[in-house]
Amino acid sequence: MTHTRTYAALLRGINVGGNKKVPMAELRTVMEGLGHDAVRTYLQSGNAVFRSDRTDPVALARELEAAIEAHFGFRVPCLVVDGAHLRAVVAACPFPAAELQGKQLHATFLSEQPAEDRFAGIDAAAFLPEEFRLGDKVIYLYAPDGLGRSKLAEALARPSLLKGIDATTRNWNTVLKLVDLTTS
Repeated sequence: MTHTRTYAALLRGINVGGNKKVPMAELRTVMEGLGHDAVRTYLQSGNAVFRSDRTDPVALARELEAAIEAHFGFRVPCLVVDGAHLRAVVAACPFPAAELQGKQLHATFLSEQPAEDRFAGIDAAAFLPEEFRLGDKVIYLYAPDGLGRSKLAEALARPSLLKGIDATTRNWNTVLKLVDLTTS
């Protein structure tokens, strides 16, 4: 007997400034073509929730990347996380999420766990009041003025820092909505 799991697919860098246009209805069709059930999308920024009896999120992500490239003609890095991981990310948040606006708190989801020493070169005090914490395949970022103005987010996104790791960021409101969608 197979057990169906609910996953969130997080696509990086689509529908931003007219680049890498991926209409959500077409994305749902592509995902259904891969055999996924109950495919739903959230916002236009590359969030999809689906059910699958497959248990390897990395294999699901690679398969989705290949299908998107075949359908749309460009590569889109994808991360696939299950609902349990999303709930764990929320539960482990080191910042007082309930006291903050959703645009002030972000989670950068990572394809693999980086060693903490990768972040040793970041002078945390230089970025205050912005702060970050490393979690389980996630970087929590507190940016009181929002992500668009965050110098710390810029520093954390340096290619040398995340070399070999796919990463994509969501604001806290989106994280909470994905928890809700993967739970219901």
